[in-house]
Amino acid sequence: MTMSNGAGGRRKPPTIHDVAREAGVSRGTVSRVLNGGHYVSPAAAEAVNAAIRRTGYVVNRHARSLITGRSDSVGFLLTEPQERFFEDPNFNVLLSGCTQALAAHDIPLLLMLAGTKDERRRIARYITAGHVDGVLLVSSHSGDPVAEELREAGVPLVQCGKPMGLRSKVSYVAADDRDGARDMVRHLLSLGRRRIGVVSGPLDTPGGVDRLAGYKEVLTEAGIEVDERLIVSGDYSRASGKAGAERLLAQAPDMDAVFVASDLMAQGALTALHQAGRRVPEDVSVGGFDDSVAATEATPALTTIRQPYDRISAEMVRVLLAQIGGEDPAAVILPTELVKREST
Repeated sequence: MTMSNGAGGRRKPPTIHDVAREAGVSRGTVSRVLNGGHYVSPAAAEAVNAAIRRTGYVVNRHARSLITGRSDSVGFLLTEPQERFFEDPNFNVLLSGCTQALAAHDIPLLLMLAGTKDERRRIARYITAGHVDGVLLVSSHSGDPVAEELREAGVPLVQCGKPMGLRSKVSYVAADDRDGARDMVRHLLSLGRRRIGVVSGPLDTPGGVDRLAGYKEVLTEAGIEVDERLIVSGDYSRASGKAGAERLLAQAPDMDAVFVASDLMAQGALTALHQAGRRVPEDVSVGGFDDSVAATEATPALTTIRQPYDRISAEMVRVLLAQIGGEDPAAVILPTELVKREST
């Protein structure tokens, strides 16, 4: 139901009073439904929601935020250089998943990129000023003060990946990086490969540490000595994967397999192997991690470890909204899956 103002037939947007009249309840009842439904009977809540649908009423978020003290929005904070956001497909998949999960609650998501100290300082100021109700934090390195600063300020926060070096408890959602790495190295061993190299992720990130640990554990269990010449690290970029594979070939020319801790880095490793005249998988088997679009676009297509990004996104949103609602921090670890393709 909308109202005409009598001037040229233009229609005014419906108000909370129109919803109350349509539902046959008081304005206060409508307000309580809009702010969480506390102290409202199921019948009254159903009548109000039906009236909202019939009238086409849209909540004035600014007005409600003045009453509730909430912004009704959530921040997606990526503490990486801007070019990484556009290069690495995983960030876009996470952003899309979180956006969809929040849309079911009619909550907008604000993308925040903070790759430098100055950017992190400005965005931390913005967040702690109350412009968002909570933060989904992605790719936080150890020593990055953002997570600790936000927690100390009382900002609800959920991190993607296990936190490192934080003094206070932080909610997080993570794939089981160590177990995924173990599955990949076991697969390479099952193919008869014994000189297995690794290009790990950054060792100031939980994924970098845990995937390298899984690699070492399986080799030790198989009675194979861990050879430091077969271990290099990258930064999850394609260029670092190429450089890492080149170093491995120089240090251990008898390498017959390589576990690369991200699909994007594995693309770079494939380039290095091709340029060195090594056939994949005949001479060197290659395994990645993520099961991103980079895995299927690679030549040959990558055997990889699938991270359940849809579940990670949904769980990050669920845990954050629970924390905004007053619940304590929580941790969720999700299983990974080996996906076999042509590179092994």
